[in-house]
This record gives sequence, structure tokens and C-alpha cells, in this order.
Amino acid sequence: MKKFLPVLLIIIVLMISACAAGPNTLSGIPDSTGEVAGFWMGLWHGIASPVVFIISLFRDSVTIYETHNNGNWYNFGFLLGASIIFGGSGSGACKNRKR
Repeated sequence: MKKFLPVLLIIIVLMISACAAGPNTLSGIPDSTGEVAGFWMGLWHGIASPVVFIISLFRDSVTIYETHNNGNWYNFGFLLGASIIFGGSGSGACKNRKR
């Protein structure tokens, strides 16, 4: 059992590191129309993400996340929009109070 533990630990570390996000080399670079997505576009993309995900399964030209963004503000807007749609932590706290 003690010989198996280091192997298991290495496998777990490799699996977790494979999920790490890489750098966005297009951050801050305008797209073909000269636009860079900011906070408000990130918020909208986060809100629309469930519908866009379904569409992206059937169309290669549709993506959920805008790669031509301004960085942290777009990421914050996307995360906020996705948490609004998927319930966030507020709905979970509300459900616990009703019990």
C-alpha cells in the first residue's frame, strides 16, 4: 500500500495540473472589427453562456468565451454573469433559511 501512495499522488497532481488554464495571448488585442471585450461584454457573455454552449456544440464558429478581451475586467464580468444565471451563492443561502 505504501508503494502505491506515491504513484497515486503523482497521478492526482498530473490530472490537476492538466486542468490549469494557460495564458491568453490575444488579451488586449483588438479583433477583426477593432473591438476589445470589456466588463459589460463579459457580463453579457456570462449571462448568455448556457444558450451559447448549446449552440457551440453544433456550430464551430460560435464560442462561449471571447478571446479578444481586456483581461481581468472581462473575466470578472463573465464570472458575475455566469453566477447570476446559475444561481450563485445567494440562492443557496435562501434555501437553507427556509428549512
